[in-house]
Amino acid sequence: MNAPASSIASSDPINQFDLSGQYAAIGAEIRAAVDRVLASQQLVLGQEGLALEKELAAFCGVAHGVGVASGTDALILALRACNVYAGDEVLLPTLTFVATGSAVSALGAKPVFADVDRTTLNLDIADVRRRITPRTKAIIAVHLHGLAADMDPLREIAKEHNVPLIEDNAQAIGASYKGRRTGSLGDVACISFYPTKNLGAAGDGGMIVTNSPALDTRLRTLRNHGQASRYISTEPGWNSRLDEIQAAILRVKLRHLPDWQRARQSNAAKYSSLLANTPGIRTPQIPSGYEHVFHQYTIRSARRDTLQKFLADRKIGSTIYYPVPLHLQPLYANLGHKAGDFPNAEHVAGEILSLPMYPELPEEKIQRVAAAIEEFSRS
Repeated sequence: MNAPASSIASSDPINQFDLSGQYAAIGAEIRAAVDRVLASQQLVLGQEGLALEKELAAFCGVAHGVGVASGTDALILALRACNVYAGDEVLLPTLTFVATGSAVSALGAKPVFADVDRTTLNLDIADVRRRITPRTKAIIAVHLHGLAADMDPLREIAKEHNVPLIEDNAQAIGASYKGRRTGSLGDVACISFYPTKNLGAAGDGGMIVTNSPALDTRLRTLRNHGQASRYISTEPGWNSRLDEIQAAILRVKLRHLPDWQRARQSNAAKYSSLLANTPGIRTPQIPSGYEHVFHQYTIRSARRDTLQKFLADRKIGSTIYYPVPLHLQPLYANLGHKAGDFPNAEHVAGEILSLPMYPELPEEKIQRVAAAIEEFSRS
């Protein structure tokens, strides 16, 4: 498997992600969908959006979908629909993208962080139990990197404390947990269509999915200026609507998502096989009963920063998702956390590194990445 350093260094760059192959394969379908919308001149809250809401809800295994302007807006509106207001506490993992926390902050609520499990990188159940209080009004479970959180015990905790369980499903659409897809595992789930996601738009977009008719109704009000009917607003709302062009593009891509998911899983299996015996490298672990969709293929190394530079010198892209847990972000300095408060998250944040991963990634490039990592590990 090893390749000479000079041949790796002189090879074409390997990007951490690359959308050009996807567009080359389905560009004609995308352009036809966009032309259909432009010909209709129904550009906001039209038939494409309604169709996508139904199709994606069905894909997730729930009854309702509400398209919004971004994944962050999906979190904000879901929290408000679950009656989170200023001064309330919302429990969430500290190892996540800042949007999970800033959505809580946007409502004047207080994010309460919990540690993560060192194997799955998702919420540590015991720490959730320690940190929940009578002021907790919601729990957000993040499905990080494409792997579902451990939802059964989280549902038990949420039920015990009579609080809603919200899925941050920005990175794990199509993943499953004990036979059920993410998006159907909590009271409400939030999806991001940022272009690099497994189901990505040609810009920003998001959706909230739920089995609750009451939440569906309120979310439709909240996303459109709080209007329960035309020009009649019943509460403060947002201007957060998924436009028809993005909805049409996403409908095309949704048809291809199962194939892309299988390709990601195949690429991940190749990485794991090639890296299985590489010293100092820990490959992703998938618990029994889970299906990982590999939004990211994330390894761990105690020499992560040196490894990342080694790869960059060989024109191999990689990214750290995420290097600084939320409790150590300057944004949350007022909460008074310090290094050592969440030891699992801090430990893994110093080791994790996401390798190139997208459905069209050629096997030859996977082999080159793995060869470079093995060369580094044995040096």
